[in-house]
Amino acid sequence: LYPSTSFAFLPADINSQILNFGLPSPLDIQISGPNVDADRQYADLLLQKVRAIPGAVDVRIQQAFDYPQLNVNVDRSKARLVGLTQSDVASNLLVSLSGSFQTSPSFWMDPNTGTQYSVATQTPQYRLSTLNDLAATPLRPSSGAPSQMLSNVAVFHRSAAPGVVSHYNAVPVIDIYGSVQGTDLGFMSAQVNKIIAASRHDLPRGAQVFVRGQVQTMNASFNGLLAGLVGAIVLIYLLMVVNFRSWLDPFIIITALPAALAGIVWMLFLTHTTVSVPALTGAIMCMGVATANSVLIVSFARERMAAGDDAFSAASQAGFARFRPVLMTALAMIIGMVPMALGLGEGGEQNAPLGRAVIGGLVLATVATLLFVPTVFRLIHGRRHAAQAT
Repeated sequence: LYPSTSFAFLPADINSQILNFGLPSPLDIQISGPNVDADRQYADLLLQKVRAIPGAVDVRIQQAFDYPQLNVNVDRSKARLVGLTQSDVASNLLVSLSGSFQTSPSFWMDPNTGTQYSVATQTPQYRLSTLNDLAATPLRPSSGAPSQMLSNVAVFHRSAAPGVVSHYNAVPVIDIYGSVQGTDLGFMSAQVNKIIAASRHDLPRGAQVFVRGQVQTMNASFNGLLAGLVGAIVLIYLLMVVNFRSWLDPFIIITALPAALAGIVWMLFLTHTTVSVPALTGAIMCMGVATANSVLIVSFARERMAAGDDAFSAASQAGFARFRPVLMTALAMIIGMVPMALGLGEGGEQNAPLGRAVIGGLVLATVATLLFVPTVFRLIHGRRHAAQAT
């Protein structure tokens, strides 16, 4: 319907605008370099490839390069003959087209109400409907010479130029904006990175490509939470080393954590839930509960061995005696997370990955705590006592 017109839709909710840091789209592919023309050709190449990604919508180049403009070329020789300079022509056109408040008197007072109004001079819009009307603009020289018509000292020609030249760190940039529909932002980010890597040989000399926007925030959050997850496991282990005064027993306790991670992945896969910040937060929560349940098993088995039982008997008694406390703790956490995992209520979809990650992780972590942890305890302590006996 409008072949020369493009439409784009900005995010309507405040959360997306905050996560985008003010950008109009969650995806911003930024090409920066000194050669704007070469950067534009590369941006057009990326634009076509990004549009072919499934789920990519509203993909466009933000900057308008073919902005129509009307150039006024002043003939300096003719202008000098009539006492005009380029500065005179520019100032007269500025006053005629944009108006000026440098008038005398500068305000007008309504005699009925006493209200003051500023006075501005400007050529009426209806008198500038054609180029001939613009050419008839009178020019008043600053030297006091007689006024001249604009057509006597200048000629016009149409051209196209960038409407706005964007800069980032004082370097010209071109932004390719895009949104996501029907897929997740992580998939879109991975596809965009593949396209950028495959087209590196087409990148102009001195140019760089950056992926900014919500993608940058998401990657930073993922890296921070993954580092927090690893740090939480290491800190838990070190704290238990101090508490148990042993390196082996804390290791036995954390052997249930791989099962928790497997349960998280399994639940997210079954529910078609993408890895997100809430999901990683739920994984960290699950690590704490799984570790607490394993501590119940190992601490009871240590007490039985201190009472004189062998490793096999101590591990078996720990599994049976702590079965109910471990199961009740896990069930209480799982049942409490069910409403969140279902995404009930307004905006519940945002926290649903957290509940699903906790439920999936605790299901397998509980099984591992009751079966795998006592087995590992018996194997390690059984060999240790056998070695000490010999």
